[in-house]
Amino acid sequence: MALIIYLTASVIFILGIIIFRKKVTDYAFTILFLSAQWGFAIYEYYNQNIVQLDYFTPDAIGLIFLFVLNIVGTTSIFYSFIYFQHNNDAQRARSIYFAALLTLITSLSAAYLANHIAILWIFVELTTLSSSILIYHNRTEKSLEATWKYLFISSLSVALIFIGIQFLGLAVQQAKLSGMFFPDLYKNAARLDEFWLKAAFLLVFTGFTVKAGLAPMYTVGIDAKDKAPTPAAAIFSSAIMNVGFLGIFRMFEIMSKTTVYHWASIVVIISAAISVLISASYMVRVKRFKRMLAYSSIEHMGIIMLGMAMGGIGYYGAILQTILHSLAKSSLFYQCGSIFRVMNSKFIKDSGNYFELNTFGSVIVILGFFIITAMPPSGLFVSEFMIFRSMFEANYLWLMIIMLVLLSFIIWSMGENLFKLLFGKSENLQINADSKRISFFETLPQLLLLAGSVYLGFYPPPFLHNLIKQALVNLQ
Repeated sequence: MALIIYLTASVIFILGIIIFRKKVTDYAFTILFLSAQWGFAIYEYYNQNIVQLDYFTPDAIGLIFLFVLNIVGTTSIFYSFIYFQHNNDAQRARSIYFAALLTLITSLSAAYLANHIAILWIFVELTTLSSSILIYHNRTEKSLEATWKYLFISSLSVALIFIGIQFLGLAVQQAKLSGMFFPDLYKNAARLDEFWLKAAFLLVFTGFTVKAGLAPMYTVGIDAKDKAPTPAAAIFSSAIMNVGFLGIFRMFEIMSKTTVYHWASIVVIISAAISVLISASYMVRVKRFKRMLAYSSIEHMGIIMLGMAMGGIGYYGAILQTILHSLAKSSLFYQCGSIFRVMNSKFIKDSGNYFELNTFGSVIVILGFFIITAMPPSGLFVSEFMIFRSMFEANYLWLMIIMLVLLSFIIWSMGENLFKLLFGKSENLQINADSKRISFFETLPQLLLLAGSVYLGFYPPPFLHNLIKQALVNLQ
């Protein structure tokens, strides 16, 4: 019942924004939606593992990502209000933006709780459509190019997932199972034909790499985060990457109950290692701030998937890393909005002297750099330590050394660019004279997100610890 009310309310609020197309109704319906979103998440938490509408179940992993989405979604809506306060967008464009943003959040919420692989596939496709609208918001030639790339590659990925589902269906049919609900697949995975299972995993995994930001289909995610408004880019770098991880995670749970689990782990390791290598290669020559953060997200997802492939404590570290990365990376994307307003440019070479121009924002940049690169006291230090420990325990010492070397290049490249922003001088520096001083109130949510990523890493509350452990039950 709660799910029906939530979905119905979301559709009403989205249609209200589209129909009325006024600033006051845009904001009013968005705030009402946000209230419904939090009410829905809280209700689902207190009704865990209860099947709703046959195809949705609020299990532990889905609830974790739902609450992460709510946190990032709330701050993205807050910064969307600020974004439109400083941009003279037409009312029609503003309404389309908020309608697409609410559609994206609703689609992600449903995808997280889907207990059937076909339903997950449907709502992932909806995230593609709503994301494309957000990417094209600025309606420039570059944003149009990024939108078409995103639509084309994402449609290809959806097709791959669909074919993978068909192969999985053949395995289910041969095993004489009743359907493709995830609980049934986990329980009967050992009965599935290995050939069709391998084919299904390979195609579904490849398809979800678009959303997760992994090799081989990571490319369009870079352009999407670069061209979309920063509040939307923050969701792309967290909640959308998480839904990609979730799709892979659910398939990996199935594989863990079969004799082809080791093969699936090798596939994941190859993709993850290549992703970190790609991130390190591009970070040394990246030219724009948002692209730098986007490539950093690829590195983090690569590390996360290595934790999944290694098993043991790596499982726990991988889930924890997704949570902490979502909070910290979103904070830095929001700060990019302030940087653009002050510097009047998205290019690293045109930046400098930011510490004097925006002291509060500079503190976020410094703290964000140490936290996102997993330096103590970053909470990501804890999760990455777990992941690297799992590599050591799995006798992948050579891989661990290679990853540490690549991470050193990434830290050096990111540090060079960010400290140039803070203290460097540039002949091309053009300060936006119309930009008002960024207030502490505007910067405060970013600070809270960074603080949360530290606190949750070292002192995860009991409910979060329990949710993570419950999410890993099928992998034990």
